Amino acid sequence: MSEAEAAAPVAASPKKAAKSAAAAKKPRAKPAHPKTADMVNGAIKNLKERGGSSLQAIKKYVSANYKVDAEKLSPFIKKYLKGAVAAGKLVQTKGKGA
Repeated sequence: MSEAEAAAPVAASPKKAAKSAAAAKKPRAKPAHPKTADMVNGAIKNLKERGGSSLQAIKKYVSANYKVDAEKLSPFIKKYLKGAVAAGKLVQTKGKGA
């Protein structure tokens, strides 16, 4: 009986090897649009709003000028804006968040 129990775990290891081989994926295709940072910087420069550009205006500009869904990029836009303000690359004119 103990020999049969010892043989069972050995049979499970080939399945793990098959899963790791299946886990290897193709490399991702590069997106057709520029980096989020470049899109946001371009939006802010081209909007030329004296009091600063709102998040909604930036999203609207990005979706109109690049072939992207602004709602899918929304967390990346917010993350870039917060990081750029913290790093001093952008100046926040009003409000407290992105």
